[in-house]
Amino acid sequence: MGFETHNNSDVSSTGTCLQGYISCGYKDIVRIFGKPCTGDGYKVDAEWVIRFSDGEIATIYNWKNGINYCGHDGLDVEDIRSWNIGGHSKAAVRRVTALLSEPWPIHNDIRQEMCSEL
Repeated sequence: MGFETHNNSDVSSTGTCLQGYISCGYKDIVRIFGKPCTGDGYKVDAEWVIRFSDGEIATIYNWKNGINYCGHDGLDVEDIRSWNIGGHSKAAVRRVTALLSEPWPIHNDIRQEMCSEL
């Protein structure tokens, strides 16, 4: 199963809410999902909105730990390692975690197919 993001489609995160967390680097998220949206300019510095081919929506975003919210005491997005995962169900967490857990990009197609079974 594939996915598309805000980078290549009009994907809405309306109605999603916090479902879980993931610890990973900014570069790892960018490698899989592309560049982030800029967030809300207040509590969120970076956000990814993902729609899986079956319609399941997931979001990845920082919350109140970046420069937008904390000012000069906040983390640059490149230094954030604690991310929130939003969605309509816990399936969003399982899918995002599966996609980000494999460090070898050559297996992206296998991970995407695996996510369809979660």
